[in-house]
Amino acid sequence: MGLAVSVGTLADFLENDPEGAEWFEGDFEIVNGVLASAGLPPHIEPRELPRLDSRASLDGFPYSFIHYLRRAYAHSVVTPGWKAMPVEGDFDPSEDPVIQAALDEAESHLICHSDAEGFYVPVEFDDVLFSDADSEDEALTGGMLGSSYRLRDELVQVAPALGIALDDGQLSDEEAARIDALAENDEGLYREYASWLLLYEMARLSIAHKTAIVFS
Repeated sequence: MGLAVSVGTLADFLENDPEGAEWFEGDFEIVNGVLASAGLPPHIEPRELPRLDSRASLDGFPYSFIHYLRRAYAHSVVTPGWKAMPVEGDFDPSEDPVIQAALDEAESHLICHSDAEGFYVPVEFDDVLFSDADSEDEALTGGMLGSSYRLRDELVQVAPALGIALDDGQLSDEEAARIDALAENDEGLYREYASWLLLYEMARLSIAHKTAIVFS
């Protein structure tokens, strides 16, 4: 079992699984309720999309991988110039105090999000949004809603700590291929690379095509 990360989910379900599409449309109604409560415009999920090409060879990874990336981001914020090194032994990166501090502040869209389900939408807002629904039927999947824009910004911020070269926040095809190859090596920072590249690509496509990022 692992975390799948996708974009264009509603359009895909409408084409291949209409019953699944109904479920997603209900989820997006809840998402828009959360956005409205924060005084933000609604997210209108596209019902048709062109082919969305990700430069990440993976479309998911083990649940634990995202904690390695979150740890790197948290350290890069606390200590400018910090460089990531592979986590040794049985250390659980989710137990790192810097992550707990970031969770307490609830400011990071990368860190303050469900590990297993939920959404990022291509709407610009600074604070992570939470659902205050009274019933389970009205509850936001994952409990927290993130902005694709803020997720992208945080991925750009942590890139130097991981040795990822960007040009004004943009990832070249050559660098994407290099990071993808490192992610497949199963050594060093491969968990950080795998999760960073997939999330960066999903954020890029989400913003470009105005489609939500879905964790499932």
